[in-house]
Amino acid sequence: MARVAAPAHDREWLHEHAKAHLWRHFAPARVDRDVPIIVRGEGCHVWDDQGNRYLDGLSALFCNNIGHGRADIAQAGTDQAKELGFFTTWAYPHPRSIELAARIAGLAPEGLDRVFLTSGGSEAVDSALKLARHYHRLAGTPTKTKFISRTMSYHGTTFGGMAVTGLTFLREAYEPMAPGACHVPATNTYRLPEGHSPDEFAEAIEERVLFEGPDTVAAVIIEPVQNGGGCIPAPPGYFERVREICDEYDLLLISDEVICSWGRLGEWFGSQRYDYRPDLITTAKGLAGAYAAMGAVIASNRVAEPFSDGGPPFMHGFTFGGHPMSCAIALANIDAMDREGVNDNVLANEPVLRETLEGLRDIPIVGDVRGAGYFIGIELVKDQATKGRFAKADADRLCAELGPAMFARGLFSRADNRGAPAIQIAPPCIAGPEEFEEIGAVLRPVLEEASARYGIT
Repeated sequence: MARVAAPAHDREWLHEHAKAHLWRHFAPARVDRDVPIIVRGEGCHVWDDQGNRYLDGLSALFCNNIGHGRADIAQAGTDQAKELGFFTTWAYPHPRSIELAARIAGLAPEGLDRVFLTSGGSEAVDSALKLARHYHRLAGTPTKTKFISRTMSYHGTTFGGMAVTGLTFLREAYEPMAPGACHVPATNTYRLPEGHSPDEFAEAIEERVLFEGPDTVAAVIIEPVQNGGGCIPAPPGYFERVREICDEYDLLLISDEVICSWGRLGEWFGSQRYDYRPDLITTAKGLAGAYAAMGAVIASNRVAEPFSDGGPPFMHGFTFGGHPMSCAIALANIDAMDREGVNDNVLANEPVLRETLEGLRDIPIVGDVRGAGYFIGIELVKDQATKGRFAKADADRLCAELGPAMFARGLFSRADNRGAPAIQIAPPCIAGPEEFEEIGAVLRPVLEEASARYGIT
């Protein structure tokens, strides 16, 4: 069969072959209607194949933190290809893998000095879970195999990551999951029953450890701000208490920062913002600014020690983990973020973004506004006064309507019923008040129309 080449910018050809051949992620195998094709990006905006401009209110998928159109960052990959296009890190390192590992370790919390490179976030989570089990085996506690995570949490699409994910609808088609996952309540203080204390969220972890048996639990895996459920932060003192529980029962603390790193919360790592000390950090997305597929597990010296100085190898790896071109791009991205003060920009403008979104609380469908940095969720409710929930079918339909409604007005964002119907706002970390105005100008009419459509007053 002759190879078919796409004529440049031929819309009809692209739409025809998209419907016939491209299986989009988290989507049906085939659609019989044209969907917009994103063809260009610059700064905080992208354009579709009809020339329509959209504000990227989700940083593509929480990863284009440095903004679109940064040819200078991509150029680092081209330059690297001229020197060494690819070599695996399985046997012998290459200069960029060493430089990137050193750069990451220098920015990570103190004591996390070993960097295992992957191709993305799901790979990083799976690597951390396997590493935690292997560590306990070498430490003489081989029965420690279970993991505690939170309901509504999302930790990736591999079988290990899906097992610890706390969203039933993402798991049900693939049961049975890998064994050993245990779940505790998410830290949604907005939904905390009357008469209960936020302290109970951390104590639920200890209760689950004791129920399972401390000698069977390997690690706790949590995000600095939980993605699933709509950007759920933890109450004050939560991470400090979780660290105490992990220390008391010899558990590893895995901080899943695939989203909450590289400026998303205004720091290099979310655990730095909340001042807690993990044993393992998983990271990806913004690490290379989305200009290359790149992720990592950052391990503490404690976890790395049994594998060092003659210890056994960590029997795990990926062909493209630490790809030279991806490493070069990640280094260029980190340098650009540092040079241009991207973290400072997020911290300086976070109150402005928050004020913009808090200003929507007068709309009856808006229940809660929460999150941190450039990672804010708006939970939607049927009754604002009572925090009344939508029925699941209505929540699913509402979210299916809101995404296209925002897009039609020029805002790319996500409305999703992952435990609760919520809109997530996560613009590139270079955004400022002008972009926030655009976001507010779209969200207000969209949410007002939704309130009226569902009879919410």
